[in-house]
Amino acid sequence: LLVTDRATARSLDTDPATVLLLDDPATVRAAADAAPLAPRPAHGDAPAYVIHTSGSTGRPKGVVVTRAAVVNFLLCLADTLDFRGSERLLAVTTVGFDIAVLELFLPLITGGTVVLADREQVRDPALLAGLIDTARPTVMQATPSLWRALLDARPDAVDGLLALAGGEALAPDLARRLVAHGAELVNLYGPTETTIWSTAGTLDATAAEDPHIGTPLWNTRALVLGRGLVPLPAGITGELYLAGDGLALGYLGRPGQTAERFTAEPGGPPGARMYRTGDLARLRADGTLEIVGRADHQVKIRGHRIEPG
Repeated sequence: LLVTDRATARSLDTDPATVLLLDDPATVRAAADAAPLAPRPAHGDAPAYVIHTSGSTGRPKGVVVTRAAVVNFLLCLADTLDFRGSERLLAVTTVGFDIAVLELFLPLITGGTVVLADREQVRDPALLAGLIDTARPTVMQATPSLWRALLDARPDAVDGLLALAGGEALAPDLARRLVAHGAELVNLYGPTETTIWSTAGTLDATAAEDPHIGTPLWNTRALVLGRGLVPLPAGITGELYLAGDGLALGYLGRPGQTAERFTAEPGGPPGARMYRTGDLARLRADGTLEIVGRADHQVKIRGHRIEPG
């Protein structure tokens, strides 16, 4: 639906199938006759969206994410990535994958531009490189698999880009290649259940040799716990739990699985919960987190969770 006015519509080269002309007499009459919409105040704990995981256990689970969690995420990333309104973000992610929330809304709340890649361009690295040439984006977010395919097709395409990588483990050789070809690299980590990304870390040439996932976002706590949910010191591997404002309400209509994955946070504020990620991690001496594997057999391919069994 194209929303415009009559003067602008006459100057357009294209002829969209559906056009709403704001100053057309028929539009004005329809607006005058319409009943006014009563505003509905929205509480931060109200759901912003329900998005389904890729069904690692055979049946997709609907994750209920709150408005407050999304706002916390977007405001933190705008500050962390220093978005000032001049950015052009190339969006390559389907809206069925929650990281599209960053691609669509982060530029829009800061005054930037979203450039939408179509399905064919995302599937063909050569076409994607051509889109980068013509659209001149400054930021792009993708899974490591897509970054690798783009580098294999056109290494120079990433020159000058702020490259956001997440959704699966970032291999050292890929991190080195991105940095070597001129990308500013930020490694992101987080499950759907804790609202898109929960940690972020910038990787320079030195850090790319052994990539970390950075530190927690605003109002987020990353807990490396051992047996009995005992906090582990730096350098010791344990299971990673995430707590704080990013936690989802749970799985829609599935209280049993919600209780299994969202548990009470020991030592946290009254009523605080944490999410069991299933990832094995350790805290480095510099305060950054490192993912070292899984506590189960789950794997990820281009961000999709898969249980080999």
